[in-house]
Amino acid sequence: MAQVLSRSGNEVTISVTVRLEGSLLEMEAAIQEAANAVGCCATEEALKRFDTDGRPMRVGAIKLTARGRDPKPYQTPYGVVEVERYVYQTSRGGRIYCPLEHQARIVRGATPLFASQVSHKYAQLNVRAVQRDLEQNHGRKVAASYIQNVAEWVGTIAEAKEEDWDYELPRLTGGIATVAVSLDGAMIPMADSAGYREAMVGTLSFYDHDGERRHTIYLAAAPEYGKQTFNERLAREIARAKQRYPEARYLGIADGAASNWAFLDQHTDRQLLDFFHATEYIGKLAQARWPKRGSEDKRAAWHHAQSRRLKHDHSVIDELVAQAAQLSRRSSLSQTLRDEAYSAWTYFNNHRHHMDYPGFLAEGLPIGSGVTEAACKSLVKQRLCASGMRWKDTGAKIVLSLRALTNTAGRWTQFWQKIDQFGAECAC
Repeated sequence: MAQVLSRSGNEVTISVTVRLEGSLLEMEAAIQEAANAVGCCATEEALKRFDTDGRPMRVGAIKLTARGRDPKPYQTPYGVVEVERYVYQTSRGGRIYCPLEHQARIVRGATPLFASQVSHKYAQLNVRAVQRDLEQNHGRKVAASYIQNVAEWVGTIAEAKEEDWDYELPRLTGGIATVAVSLDGAMIPMADSAGYREAMVGTLSFYDHDGERRHTIYLAAAPEYGKQTFNERLAREIARAKQRYPEARYLGIADGAASNWAFLDQHTDRQLLDFFHATEYIGKLAQARWPKRGSEDKRAAWHHAQSRRLKHDHSVIDELVAQAAQLSRRSSLSQTLRDEAYSAWTYFNNHRHHMDYPGFLAEGLPIGSGVTEAACKSLVKQRLCASGMRWKDTGAKIVLSLRALTNTAGRWTQFWQKIDQFGAECAC
């Protein structure tokens, strides 16, 4: 369908014939097929430019000689392209080396763009959905096992290079006044355990002087006992942010987990208990105050009023503590409601020094970790908690590494620029 008419320097002229007949839908299908044919033809020409002329070569201190030219099919965004290319070995045999694949940054037999497309889709969809999408929308029939192989290799690179590769922040005009650091967890079903374990999510949100969020860095990690690796990654991101914005205020916002505060105390200037987590405990007190059926309106009104007061009046914490103490001892309540009231008493007592919502609001600072809460759903649960899914540790790590890159503006492009610079073998 498509053929090269001429070659001149870096330019290639390709001819293609498209038959336009039938409905517009049928014509569009023919156009897509023709466009893919042109893409295959041009990609074949492009791949050949990365091959050698067959002369002996050195890779570091190792001398290699050509074993001959072997044909190999490569997966591209447009279809399969077969290219004859030189492969090399040492005089003693051993591992085959293909200069074309190294120079062209081939990823498991896929061209870089196709590997990028496949792994980006795999970050969002399960492998069968990716397979259907490629066939339906791109005219590409690809085996599910191959899609998973490519995506896992790309994810392995992302995971292996998290410590070494620095990603530039986008240019944010107007300056950054505040960086809010937050971390939380989301439970995911694991195949190697009896049930669910907690995956970790972290965010760095950059706010300008008007309090508008301008950029967010997302991190996610598979379940890990002790969370040391995740905490180290988040600490590196904070250190890089401080190098870029040394004058900004660094705030830590989280729920009441003790491990979160231990980390945030070390890496941020001020800490705050997430406002919406605090209001959940006000809800527990509302339930204890009006436990009977038919009291929903009273509970909701009191919950709303006390939440509003908590946001603007610091003294309300003492009142909530006192009410929680009274309700936890009220004999007319069920043991469950007394326990809930006692948990609220403990929560407010333990975290009152992290509940200066009026002060933060007066300074135009964020008081909630909603960005991180949303990330727990969009980054983790939407992809890893679909019906019937259970994850091994390696698979969860790969998907979460890919999703963190695709969800952080600008990072996916930078990630592939680094592969283009350093190669796809860098995870070996």
